[in-house]
Amino acid sequence: MTMRQDAWSGTVVKKSRALLDGSNLYRRLKVRLDDGTQLDVKVDREVWKQLAVGDRLVKQQGQDPRRG
Repeated sequence: MTMRQDAWSGTVVKKSRALLDGSNLYRRLKVRLDDGTQLDVKVDREVWKQLAVGDRLVKQQGQDPRRG
């Protein structure tokens, strides 16, 4: 998972959601970063609904990921 102080940008390669603990719906994105590595990112509902596979995602240091 990503940390809040990290900064990165990449492309969404997979969207998923699951009830991992039986009561909370978790939304995750698999993102291919610009350097080629992949990262699993937990996002809120609004960001998850805005994005599709192939969209750019940008995270600035100290901020939440957003569509870029």
